[in-house]
Amino acid sequence: MKFAKLRPVIYSKQVKYTVEYYIEMLGFTCNGYTEDWSWASLSRDEVEIMISYPNAHLPFDKPQFTGSLYITIDNVDELWNQLKEVTINCYELETFDYGMREFAIYDNNGYLIQFGQPV
Repeated sequence: MKFAKLRPVIYSKQVKYTVEYYIEMLGFTCNGYTEDWSWASLSRDEVEIMISYPNAHLPFDKPQFTGSLYITIDNVDELWNQLKEVTINCYELETFDYGMREFAIYDNNGYLIQFGQPV
């Protein structure tokens, strides 16, 4: 048995606005969406994320996630320079003892996104 891919789904009551954020701020492409904007699929290179209106069967007061979306990239310094003044930053660009140079931002919903590059 082989696991082929992980495509996280994050919930938002503002799916269209979230899609616009990922396109404008992070350079993603929208691959598809429902007519009512209750679901959308985004990608950039090998990274895929789905955005969905909250499932009616689950309680949803606000976006929450106890982890983060961690995206490995090949030029973290360049992306940091593009985003540092226009996003809400969790922590600035830093090289860590575990061999990654990374930074973290919050998206328009408050989800934590980390970007890292092996050093």
